[in-house]
Order: sequence, then C-alpha cells, then structure tokens
Amino acid sequence: MARFLTAILFVLVGLALALPGVQLVWLGGSPAYLLIGLGLALTAHCLLHRPQHALTVYAAILAGTMVWALWEVGPDWYQLAPRGWLLVLMGLWLIGLDRFRPVAGGEAEAAGRSPGAACLAVVLLACGAVALGSVLRDPKNISGTLRADTVNPSPAGGADFADEDWRLYGRGSYGQRYSPLDQITPETIGSLTEVWRYQTGDVRLPEDVTETTYQVTPLKVGNNLYLCTPHNIAIAISAATGREIWRHDVKSGMEPDRQHQTCRGVTYWENPAAAPGEACAARVYMPTADARVVALDAASGEPCASFGEGGEISLLPGMPYQPPGYYYSTSPPVAVDGKLIIGGAVNDNFSVNSPSGVIRAYDLLTGQLIWNWDSGNPDNTAPIDIAGGETYTANSPNSWSIFSYDEALGLVYIPLGNEVPDQLGTGRSAATEAHSSSVVALDIRTGRRVWVFQTVRHDLWDMDVPAQPVLIDLDMPQGRVPALVQPTKQGDIYVLDRRTGAPLLPVGERAAPAGAIAGEWTAPTQPVSALSFEPPKLREADMWGISLFDQLACRIQFHTLNYEGRYTPPSIEGSIVHPGNFGVFNWGSIAVDPVRQVMFGMPTYLPFTVRLVPASEIPPKGEDEKASEQGLNRNEGADFGVFMGPFLGPLGVPCSAPPWGYVTGADLRSGEIVWMRRNGTVRDMTPLPLPFKTGVPGIGGPIITAGGVAFLGATVDDYLRGYDLTTGAEIWRARLPAGGQATPLTYALDGRQYVVMVAGGHGSVGTKAGDYVIAYALQNENSPPPPAN
Repeated sequence: MARFLTAILFVLVGLALALPGVQLVWLGGSPAYLLIGLGLALTAHCLLHRPQHALTVYAAILAGTMVWALWEVGPDWYQLAPRGWLLVLMGLWLIGLDRFRPVAGGEAEAAGRSPGAACLAVVLLACGAVALGSVLRDPKNISGTLRADTVNPSPAGGADFADEDWRLYGRGSYGQRYSPLDQITPETIGSLTEVWRYQTGDVRLPEDVTETTYQVTPLKVGNNLYLCTPHNIAIAISAATGREIWRHDVKSGMEPDRQHQTCRGVTYWENPAAAPGEACAARVYMPTADARVVALDAASGEPCASFGEGGEISLLPGMPYQPPGYYYSTSPPVAVDGKLIIGGAVNDNFSVNSPSGVIRAYDLLTGQLIWNWDSGNPDNTAPIDIAGGETYTANSPNSWSIFSYDEALGLVYIPLGNEVPDQLGTGRSAATEAHSSSVVALDIRTGRRVWVFQTVRHDLWDMDVPAQPVLIDLDMPQGRVPALVQPTKQGDIYVLDRRTGAPLLPVGERAAPAGAIAGEWTAPTQPVSALSFEPPKLREADMWGISLFDQLACRIQFHTLNYEGRYTPPSIEGSIVHPGNFGVFNWGSIAVDPVRQVMFGMPTYLPFTVRLVPASEIPPKGEDEKASEQGLNRNEGADFGVFMGPFLGPLGVPCSAPPWGYVTGADLRSGEIVWMRRNGTVRDMTPLPLPFKTGVPGIGGPIITAGGVAFLGATVDDYLRGYDLTTGAEIWRARLPAGGQATPLTYALDGRQYVVMVAGGHGSVGTKAGDYVIAYALQNENSPPPPAN
C-alpha cells in the first residue's frame, strides 16, 4: 500500500511539473521541468511494475537535477534550495520505503535492500555536500575594505553648529547624514543598548490610506528633539529622557484621495535678529498633508502669528487644479537666506489635470512669497499674480523629496520627478522633457535655474529622482572639487561638479529598448554612470520561488511579459520594469563620510510589472484602485490607466531570486564599489519567524559616524543595525517594535552619544505599524541607569 501511495504521489508531482513544463518549453524556456516531471512519472511506473529499478531511476533524475541547477546558477544556496529540497525529501522517502520493503522469499539484501539504494544514497550525499558548500560561501557578496585613512581632515559639511546636534534632515545643509561624533565605534558598539522609549500616540487608523508611513528623522537642537507624526502632530521631547515637552496638532484631517500620509521631518530656524526671550525667536516649520506650512515657536509649540495668517500659509494658491488630497508636502523645507524653500508631492497617476510641481520660496518671518520656479515655465521666477488669476503650469514635474543647499555658492539643489501619467509620455512639453527625472540647481536669491542634469530621458518608468542630493568636497586628480552625489532609482549614482552640473565620474550612453505602444516613443539611448548599482539583466534562470512549482510559474510569467532589460517600455501585454518602482535608491538616499570620501548605501532590487489598460476597459472605481505603486492607477483623462505592482509568484514572494537588498560601500573619488553584502532576513516576511539572511528590500536611509559605524533600519525585518563602515560587517542590531522605515540620527548630551530611531512602519511595504521613538546609548560602569519615561 505504501508503495502504491508513493507512486500516486510521484505521478501527481510529475504532472504538476510536466504539464506547465510543456507550456514553458513552448514559450522557449528550459525543458528541465518537463523532464523532471516525466522522470517522476517513470519512477512511479517502476515503483508499481519494476521496484528493483525505481531507486536507480530516481537517483539519475536527482543527479541530473543537481547538475542542471549548478549549471544554471552555480553554488548559490538560495537559488539551489528551491530547485532541490522537494526532490531530496522524495529521495529520502524512497530510501526509507525501500528499507522497510518486504522481500519475497525471505531474501534480504545486505545494505540498502535494493541495488539502487546505494546509488541514491551517494547522490543524496553529493546533494548534501553541494548544499553545505553553497551555504558556507556567498557568491553574491563582494568583499573588500574601504580606506581608513584621512583624505580631508577638515571637510565642509554645511553644519555650522555644535558637533552634538543634528539640526537638519541630513544633519547639515549638505545632506551627508554624517556625524563627527566618535564615541560609538566597532570596538564599543557591543554595549549599545536602549535607554529610553517614547510613543507619540499617533497610530495608523482603519480609514487611513494604504501608504500611511512613519518616515520622520527628528532634529536635535540643544536639549530637545523636534519631530512630526504621519497625521501632522508636531512634538518636542527631551533628548536626554524622551519626556514630552509640547505637542501641537494642526488637524490636517483625513482625505481618501491623499496618496501618501506621512511626514519626513520638520525644519528648525533661529531668527538672528530676535531679542533675547522673544516669542518665536526659534521656529519649527512643518509641512502638512492638507498643503499648508505651519510655523511654531520652538520653545512652546504655539503658532507664530507673524507667519502668514495665524502662523500658517497655504500652498494651494496659484494651483490650476485643487481637488482635495491631490497636492501636499511630505518633506521638510529648506530654511536659508531668510527664505523657506519648499516643493510638494503630486498624486501619481490620478489624473492628467493635476496641480503644478512649482518650487517656491517664502519669507521665513512673514510667509510672503519671494520667488517661484516652475519647471513648466522655467525662465520666469517672479511671483505670479495670484490675485489676478494667474496660475502655475499644471502637472509640471514636481519635487516631493528633500533639498540640499550650498550657502557659499548660493545654490539650492532640487531632485525632480515627472508629470502625470508616469508611464505615458505623449503630449509632454519641451520644458517637461528637459526637466523631468533630473536634479536642478537654483539660485537661492532669485530662484533662477543655474544648471540641470537629467538622469532619464523621456521617463516612462516613474524613475523620478527620489533622493536628497548629497554635497561633498572631493579630492580628485584635478584638485579639490565641490561635488554633488545623486543617487537614483535606476541604481546610477552621478557624481557631479555642483557648481556646473558637469560629471566628475564618467557618464556614458547606452542603447535603450524600443517597442513603445502606438503613438508613444522611447529615447534611443539613456545615460549611465561609472558608479552604478544597476542590477544585471534578468534571465529565466533568475526566476525564483519557494519550490519548483512557483519557480516554474514565475518562469512562465517571465516569458509572457515583455522584457528587454532596463528601460523596457510599458505595454498593453505587460512589461517587467527592473529596477522596479521602489528603485535601487529611494528617498533614504545615501550617507557619505567627508573625511574618508566614501559612501554607504542600501541598494534594493525588486522588479515590478506594468500593464497599460485602455481607458475604455477601466472598471468603475473599486477596491483594486490604489493610485500608488501597487494596483490600478486610473490616469483620468489619459488614454490608458496602468496596473502595476511587484513581480511576485503565486505564493506572494518575489519572482526574482534574492538578494533583494544589500548594504554597500564605495569610493567616491574612483567610483569603485569596494564591498557589498546581502542585508536583512525574512523573519517578518513569513508566517514563521525564519532568520534566513536572504537580503531583503527596504526603504529608509543610513547615517555614518566618525567612529567608523554606519546605522540603518529600513529593511522589512524590524531591526536597527550597526555596520563596520570599513568592511560592511554587521556588528550590532536591535529588535524594533515596528517597522523602521525612517532614517536614524545621532547626537550627544553631556558627553554621551545617542542613536535615535523612529519605528512606525510603512503601509506600502507591509511592515508593522507603530508610534515609537527609541534612543540607544553605550552602557558601562560609569553610565547612569536608563531614565524612566
């Protein structure tokens, strides 16, 4: 009976592989699954009719599968395991079945009961040896050592304040995310422990939009931390204890058409002309989800009445279209030269009738508009006549991310996206084509454009520039050069002269795929940087799954979707976009060490699929409409909507093989990628808390300290990690109570260095929601006990 049931099992598994295997071969794919399926059916036949041959036949099938797997992917454990684990278990079952098989006439065979048992045992041992060898060696890692010598002992960092503080989103105006504090080192980090925890009380609500996220990096000024929450509550807490000092809820309300519900940070500014003790001498500016900017007294949290009307200004005047929820600002503005410079987010793929992407500068004291730069009308920066009915250019490329500035050069650097719809380029103006998916340098005083550098031409993939530009002075062969380092979604990192936008590391041109839909066009070539984390072109062999079955399903999907590499145009049939919409780098940007002139970053690799849907086929508004990175995007007024999402298999895991996320270190002077290590586990991606270090996706940003340690949360497993900057080795980690999709900060008080992380989760990547602000510091015999909250 056991032999009969085993034969039935082998037949069923064989059919489950052979039938779709025929389809895969028909599509031009590997015949391996068809052959394995037929081999399993042959094994079942032998079990029933020639049991003495069954194990020999199966040994041949398993050996052939092992050779095929090694030929396809080499000694990569995470690629080999799905190809082999089921077949190995079936082989072990066969040996066990044979071991207890009754033998006719009372004859007993000496070892293994049948001649094939020894053969199968040898093959199983060989599979075990291959598995062990692949576990011990990771072919995806790049090992190396970043220079530890000092290149520039006195770097400019846009941080003209005490080393103990973190006063801007990226610590200073250069956006380097670098702290000169050095108490925490690879040698001391082992005693880093939690010292206080604060909860804001702002939790995710059932009526919240999908992308309700907690991405804030608090600011540390003096003894206080200043932060905001997803629902726009501004809060000040003690940097030493986490005790709340004040809070101010601006009541930005709920709006179902709001695509993002988040606040990445606030802006701190001190009025140099204020008298001692004057109200609002120091201010905290917070952008809101209902398109306002609110100015609060940093000491009390009360509105600064002199700013706008009652302490706030609206960002809606001058907008050609103002439907609720379509426009807002999620990132902290820049405060420089008496001006508050701010951009705004425009809902992706809602409607072609969308607000403008204008960049505006307001008076920091009064809120009066000083200049406006509209990429749809780039040569006129004088304030428009709003009272007279003038409006900004509808649907021009916008900037939703964080700005950097060089006050000495008088320039502010703006990362730009593109206009709606992201995946359709027909009808775009010449101004849009010149500015979309670029970084632009504006004169702080007048708003006039000084230079623009475009990273994608005629962007059809939502490859907007998402990351804060990072400024650093680099020692190049021609001497010390003021540089700008711009990470991009497609993985290229452009290193430019920030005075002119000219490349400092080579930028080449590469032919791009054609084949756009009728009426559309694609750029024949696209730029590519010498420093690039672009993933290799996907192959069928790169398709992945938990088992042979979902891996086979992904292979079939791969062949039914359009894919010719990076910049494959969107199609009605469906296309693979790799890198996907989350990008290799996103708003978390990178961190740079200006002394060693190196970078630390978190490349993420998660392909997406994009399918254009003719407007006539778009169903009535329903649950599958997300108007975000996943689901149906309607593009009202356009000829096509778009259905998009991660390229996943039938079990909901990525079709592309891991690693899906790394940490990496690179030399910014040479463009060399020195080390690259898979980062993160699937612990919080699966029903069981499995610690497999596959390397997982993430969204958030890193920081670097002068102690040679980098800190990063971001991954979809809930940890804050510390890394040795020189080698990339993970040297510390702390379990978070919720997703850590924010950028940490570090500061010092009374000679003690702290690291603070916000853990609140990210709706789009599915991490656990929360409202936590957590501080860590070194513990030793001289440290005070952890303070009570």
